[in-house]
Amino acid sequence: MAASYPQDSTHAAPDSADAVLARLHFELPEDRIAQTGAQPRDASRLMVVGEPLEHRIFRELPSLLRPGDLLVFNESRVIPARVMARKPVDAAGFGGGQVEVLLLREEENNVWSAYLKPAKRAGKELWLGGAPGQGHRAEVVGTLDDGARLLRFDHDIKPHLDEIGRLPLPPYIQAGDSDETWRERYQTVYARTPGSVAAPTAGLHFTPELLAQLDALGVERAHVTLHVGAGTFKPITGAVADHVMHAERYAVSEDTARAINRARAEGRRVVAVGTTTVRTLESAWNGHEVVPGEDETRIFITPGTVVQVPDLLITNLHLPGSTLLLLVTAFAGEKRIRAAYDAALQEGYRFYSLGDAMLLENRKWAVGSGV
Repeated sequence: MAASYPQDSTHAAPDSADAVLARLHFELPEDRIAQTGAQPRDASRLMVVGEPLEHRIFRELPSLLRPGDLLVFNESRVIPARVMARKPVDAAGFGGGQVEVLLLREEENNVWSAYLKPAKRAGKELWLGGAPGQGHRAEVVGTLDDGARLLRFDHDIKPHLDEIGRLPLPPYIQAGDSDETWRERYQTVYARTPGSVAAPTAGLHFTPELLAQLDALGVERAHVTLHVGAGTFKPITGAVADHVMHAERYAVSEDTARAINRARAEGRRVVAVGTTTVRTLESAWNGHEVVPGEDETRIFITPGTVVQVPDLLITNLHLPGSTLLLLVTAFAGEKRIRAAYDAALQEGYRFYSLGDAMLLENRKWAVGSGV
């Protein structure tokens, strides 16, 4: 990244998102992509992105928040969605080849979208978690625009995933530990509702002890659900306007909507834990308040968008060329994001899902004094 920054004003004429993304490009050494989380979780670093920048430890978060702040978490739970399957054997004894299945989501009762590897030779029938005739039979009944296949099961596959599946770790993590270890490590301590194929990773920094400290401080908590899809790893390869966001399901309960709307009305800060929480809250915003309910979202937050609901954002450090990098730029402003990423590269911060964190202030409130 360049060391000098353009003027960054909420009222300035918006630059194209493509130009912003080009200016945000940086070279990330492979060894800066974290391969394991900090131990304990709250020992990760936390950059407070203000003026000046502050370098903290995540367990210091209570000193950065106020009584009455409302933390909003995404409680979605990662499912063991990566399953090995076998093709059937024909009468001549041919077939039986292995196919890797990444279950994405249940589109309708017992019909799942899934990525298959290799997809071209997958055929019309697969047996998941066992040999043909012994595993769980799936019929390949269609293909979606992004290349995902539709698999129809003759029974509910969800109760069997813990036995036959593995956790779908991001492709940049060179997993060396057992699946059992990752099932604990790649899951937030407050995860409840199964459905994600990737963890809402900003929440991985929280421990039960840290949550108890925040409770004692008088920081309130609320939860939403957004089931993270595989599209979270899809880089922007062409024009930003041509990038297609995958649909993801979200839910906002009446209690959560009421808590957020009350905090806003009372002038208390809403703190989003993770970009998935931001996307959920902005999807549930009707222009006046957060509305409870369940729906799908393809929301794509890019520079020029005013993020309405959260005042602060806790997020990890994202990869160049990603939709998430554009989201945090829309949230905090290009000048601050460029300064933060320059510092992260210089100061040895660890990037992405298992890396370090940042605390950002919504640019619509920024007056140059930091968070």
